[in-house]
Amino acid sequence: MDNPSKEQILAASSGWVATTLNFLPGLGAGYLYQRRWIPYFVTGGAATAWFILGAILNSDAEPTKAEKLIGIGGLFLISITTMVEAKISHKKAMLAIEEQLQAKTPKKKGGLFR
Repeated sequence: MDNPSKEQILAASSGWVATTLNFLPGLGAGYLYQRRWIPYFVTGGAATAWFILGAILNSDAEPTKAEKLIGIGGLFLISITTMVEAKISHKKAMLAIEEQLQAKTPKKKGGLFR
């Protein structure tokens, strides 16, 4: 048996499921579904950096409503970015697989009796 390539695994996953998982729970859960580890860890690092930056800038004071909205907005931005990236990657993988299949299929010769 052939081991599936990265494009085949990504194309076999559902694009809308990966997109939804990246948005609803957030923090790159759709990358786990797509078996894409590097983007998952990059997303986790970005979210961790966002939390650390908020903690450093806030020091020990209670955050205001504006600061809370900025914190949630940053996580929302990370979530939206991962959604779009997962969908684009899925489309690229689908196109690559379709091109591979078209290259493998023999072209029919046009003839009078065929």
